[in-house]
Amino acid sequence: MTDSRPVIEIQNLAKAFGYLPVLKKINLTIQRGQFVALLGPNGSGKSTLLRLICGLSKPTVGTISVGGWSIPGEAEAIRAQIGFVSHKALLYNNLTAQENLAFYTRLYHLQNSASRIDLLLGQVGLSKRAHSLVRTFSRGMQQRLSIARALLHEPHVLLFDEPFTGLDQDAAVVLDNLLLEAYAEGHTILMTTHQLERAARLANRIVILSRGTIAYDSTDPLDALQLSTLYAEKTGAANAR
Repeated sequence: MTDSRPVIEIQNLAKAFGYLPVLKKINLTIQRGQFVALLGPNGSGKSTLLRLICGLSKPTVGTISVGGWSIPGEAEAIRAQIGFVSHKALLYNNLTAQENLAFYTRLYHLQNSASRIDLLLGQVGLSKRAHSLVRTFSRGMQQRLSIARALLHEPHVLLFDEPFTGLDQDAAVVLDNLLLEAYAEGHTILMTTHQLERAARLANRIVILSRGTIAYDSTDPLDALQLSTLYAEKTGAANAR
């Protein structure tokens, strides 16, 4: 499912907020079709790195390219290739689930949008709530709708920042299946998570950030126990989750 062409290339990337360094000379190349789990304790720079890749934040130094397009000058072209699910749902509470997705299809100038919306609502288990206002949704339901939003334009690259937050067990299984389906279809996936067991099971590459630098990066297969032990070693965590 992978080929030799890198879809994400990051060179000598650093990001600081004032005098506080968050990322320090990150070098990372992600091949097309890889599923990368980005792990690390809170404050290690995971979410910052995803925001930089999306063009939502500018690097202090260094370069980022996605699909041959560069940040920050070609950020708009990069966003067209990326689907992003963050801690913020990016949904309109006073619109229904269907209306939210219809709004985004217009932004992406999508054809046959009605059928695409119906398909995605079915995939994330929200068909029966298509005409309910988002303000009536639980946090888990909003997260599932956010995932449908991110998949609308069939992006080449999917970025997930803690996508399992707020999901109950059934919804998490739905997301597992969506991620595996997207991976099987050749999408490149970069996902942050604290769920080490899930990272070991879903991803084919593990990257661990610690104190703003890459402490581990490998495609070696690991089970959950091996990953937990490695994570504790690389991050200094006494009780890795």
